Amino acid sequence: MAALMDYLKRAVTDGASDLFIVAGGPVSEKLDGRICPISPEKVLPPQTSQLISDLYALADRPMEDYRRRGDDDFSFAVPGLARFRVNAYRQRGSLAAVVRVVSFDIPDWHALHIPEQVIRLAGVAHGLVLVTGTAGSGKSTTQACIIDQINKTRNCHIITLEDPIEFLHRDQKSIISQREIAIDTADYLSGLRACLRQAPDVILLGEMRDHETIRTAMTAAETGHLIIATLHTRGAVNTIDRIIDTFPPAQQNQIRIQLSTVLHTVVSQQLIPDLHGCLVPAYEIMHMNSAIRSMIRDSKTYQIDNAISAGGGEDMLTMDQSILSLYRGGQITLETALDHADHPEQLRRRLGLR
Repeated sequence: MAALMDYLKRAVTDGASDLFIVAGGPVSEKLDGRICPISPEKVLPPQTSQLISDLYALADRPMEDYRRRGDDDFSFAVPGLARFRVNAYRQRGSLAAVVRVVSFDIPDWHALHIPEQVIRLAGVAHGLVLVTGTAGSGKSTTQACIIDQINKTRNCHIITLEDPIEFLHRDQKSIISQREIAIDTADYLSGLRACLRQAPDVILLGEMRDHETIRTAMTAAETGHLIIATLHTRGAVNTIDRIIDTFPPAQQNQIRIQLSTVLHTVVSQQLIPDLHGCLVPAYEIMHMNSAIRSMIRDSKTYQIDNAISAGGGEDMLTMDQSILSLYRGGQITLETALDHADHPEQLRRRLGLR
């Protein structure tokens, strides 16, 4: 049985996104969305227990909380190799883990095919910018690329609140303070409240998990800060509705008004398999304008999709327009395009199909 370091090196060399250590099957890695075994045989509970213990040793982290709670999140770096984000958990009474591989270098947004209008958000002075999508859709990477662009082009103080820290930023034109939840601060809410006293210009929130954190983030955006945060939602309409529904009914009208004022942009993304088995991103981009502000205030978010579709001149983009561009560019199949479209029947009509 190979040692943990052998598996970590293999995952980095292969360009895998994740490493899976689960008893009852082989140690496996995820390559372009496919899970591939990399150990010659299945691992048993004693072996997974040893591999998980080795992960904690590399991170110099005690295992007591993990053994008591049954799951744990942490990260660590191996010099000269990569940074790793770990979710350790128990399943069927044995120890298991999924290890996310994170490069030391901030990815090149050109190589990742992130649209230029997303990177231009680095020039936004204040307001709320949301990067949304399902788990594993690349939200953290998009956030990191925007922060890297701010770091290269602006003289400001950037504070990140992450759980855990994925990408390490080095000071360039800006000063960057990176804080990890449960290590540098208790939770997102207390970290956000504290960082408002730390003279920030830009605040990155790894996730907005509850209405108190959302409220504090919106207040910070109102007072002149740029807040870049994520939500596990798909599309601007679902994102706005999710934020409003997080609050008690008696507060929702006030939240609609506040959100219509502070929200600047919602970027929603998903990763789609291309013709070569790799993953390519598709985006929906909604920038606020007077019409969309009115729709949010008047609880008419169902009209926002049409506003985005008509907003190409304002750098807006619907998910289906992005998917259609990938299909017409020969990057994805028609079946894949229809499977991932928000409105597949409308997409079929645009392509002249029945």
